[in-house]
Amino acid sequence: MVEVDSLLHAGYHNPAQRPWQAERVLTKAALMYPIFITDERDALVPIPSMPGQFRIGTGRLEAFIAPLVAKGLCAVMLFGVPNDSVKDAVGSAADDPEGPVIQAIRVLKAAFPALLVSCDVCLCEYTSHGHCGHLFPDNTIDNAASVRRLAEVAVNYARAGADNVAPSDMMDGRMRAIKQGLIDAGLSHRVSLMAYSAKFASALYGPFRDAACSGARFGDRAAYQLPPSSRGLGRRAIERDVREGADIIMVKPATFYMDIIRDAKEIAPNHPIAAYQVSGEFAMLHHAAAAGVVDLKTAVLESMTCLQRAGCSLILTYFTPELLDWLE
Repeated sequence: MVEVDSLLHAGYHNPAQRPWQAERVLTKAALMYPIFITDERDALVPIPSMPGQFRIGTGRLEAFIAPLVAKGLCAVMLFGVPNDSVKDAVGSAADDPEGPVIQAIRVLKAAFPALLVSCDVCLCEYTSHGHCGHLFPDNTIDNAASVRRLAEVAVNYARAGADNVAPSDMMDGRMRAIKQGLIDAGLSHRVSLMAYSAKFASALYGPFRDAACSGARFGDRAAYQLPPSSRGLGRRAIERDVREGADIIMVKPATFYMDIIRDAKEIAPNHPIAAYQVSGEFAMLHHAAAAGVVDLKTAVLESMTCLQRAGCSLILTYFTPELLDWLE
């Protein structure tokens, strides 16, 4: 005799029943679109390693974003791509009022007041050495100086009109410093803080570093980004950022780290959990589809479903423009 509680097929035999099994249903509101802003005002430059993605100048930004907002785009993440000539050892140009990020904030908030504008906070795009903070003479990270600078940059993005700031540098203590900076500036009531809490030293960032021109000139970032083998450090980083005032917890990359996403949901059940489907994940799905290995739409939608199943309520993905169409 078959045990009644072992019979499952009837619960999802009919297609109408299958969505009932989902913990979450993917909506447009769950998506944040990462975009690259160049200081070349009228640029719209394709990024070869990231199909369909561009470095966008602020003069082209409103026209680029408008059709996506019309389709239901709710949130963007800005990454600045400055000219090499403005880079220095301490990332002075990161919060230049005439630089790409602050100019992009102003353009987007003027044109689309309801669009949530988030800013990545890091120094790697602006430093001549390509590392995410200030360095001691022996080229190791000066954490204290880095945190002070990152807090300045975050607060200046907030003052320019950003709705969310998201430090991706992985310096110790930067969440507390940024939160205190927002409090001191009288902005903590309206500007949220999204922590790249569990950001791993992954092989999957290559296309991004090409897009943002942010590769390290020497060494690597393994001394401050988390070792891929370490679940425990990921958990500790999440716990720390919750204590230090993060409003949203992020795991990066996404697909290879679903166990960490589930950990984040267990550690911070009352916080939104975000995952960043990074450039390498995006490129791999495109290449697999181009090779006939997968159907792109089916694979991308499955990846979104799996990230939500793991615990995400927010997904940063370069597939956002396609998803806005597919979710109609």
